[in-house]
Amino acid sequence: MKQISVIILNWNGEALLKEFLPSVIAHTPENMADIIVVDNGSVDSSVAMLKEKFPSVRLMLFDTNYGFAEGYNRAISQVETPYTVLLNNDVEVTDNWMDAPLRALEADERLAGVQPKILDYKDQKKFEYAGAAGGWIDKYGYPFCRGRVLHVIEEDHGQYDNQVNIFWASGACFFVRTAVFKKEGGFDARFFAHQEEIDFCWRLRARGYRLEYIPLSVVYHVGAATLKTESPHKTFLNFRNNLLMVYKNTHVGKLQSVMRLRYWLDRIALIRFFLSGHPANAKAVLEARKAFKQLQKEYASVRAENLAKTTATDIPEMFQESLIFHFYVRRRRRFSKIIIHCITTNDRCV
Repeated sequence: MKQISVIILNWNGEALLKEFLPSVIAHTPENMADIIVVDNGSVDSSVAMLKEKFPSVRLMLFDTNYGFAEGYNRAISQVETPYTVLLNNDVEVTDNWMDAPLRALEADERLAGVQPKILDYKDQKKFEYAGAAGGWIDKYGYPFCRGRVLHVIEEDHGQYDNQVNIFWASGACFFVRTAVFKKEGGFDARFFAHQEEIDFCWRLRARGYRLEYIPLSVVYHVGAATLKTESPHKTFLNFRNNLLMVYKNTHVGKLQSVMRLRYWLDRIALIRFFLSGHPANAKAVLEARKAFKQLQKEYASVRAENLAKTTATDIPEMFQESLIFHFYVRRRRRFSKIIIHCITTNDRCV
């Protein structure tokens, strides 16, 4: 049996597959991995094109768009390889991109997942927004990266070329143990898309697994640097899912104070959207908070299960202050300025 299933989720991405799938085929050893394109109910010619131009690629066809979360859940449930790579259809991989992650995973069974260095396909000197050099999070649920804090993205000068533990790995390119993904419940299907991988990684870290950033593996991602102002639905999903994630995973003694401040921070975000001329996005924030309140009771049992299975109450890669305060008030715009000192992976960063 092969060691890895590379799963590319696709929805109406014919042009992206034509451009980026050749690099995956060229740099993925056939004896090591299967390449699987999972089509999420596309209505373009993606499937016909794949059958014609890429006959070596395995196809998994769904009859509807299940979104990122449930699409990957359904796909991974059908693979048996020890490891799975979740790979976006707009990612260019490089030579030997699998080697270092595979070595790391095989060396430590508590290592549940790995993220490579993710650079910007359009400006390859810079990190890419979705993952950069590995994800962190603050105590209020705001994710950030080594190499990307909110909308500020650093150039890659080798400053993050150390292999380190991370809080979350980007779904743009995420190596994960298949059995762990299944055992720990996979993605939250109700998220549909956005922040499901951070929620999943929070669950893994709380249950004692490790995640690593491995810079010897490099990929280039097109992605998007900011929320598209013309997409209130994306704003809605980001805010709703983030609130659900915080509710599901924050410890009992911290939840009330965290959610109290989040109420005001979300109000500030709403005002910023409105004053910048994007009232639809401001409305989406309100709708996200309303949707969160409606779902909160349904998630009470999920929260209880998460807390019951928690073994790590102090995760070093969770910044125990406010990212927003440091970014806007203290004007700290780089990861290295926010995380001043971190001695070992067992010490808290301050």
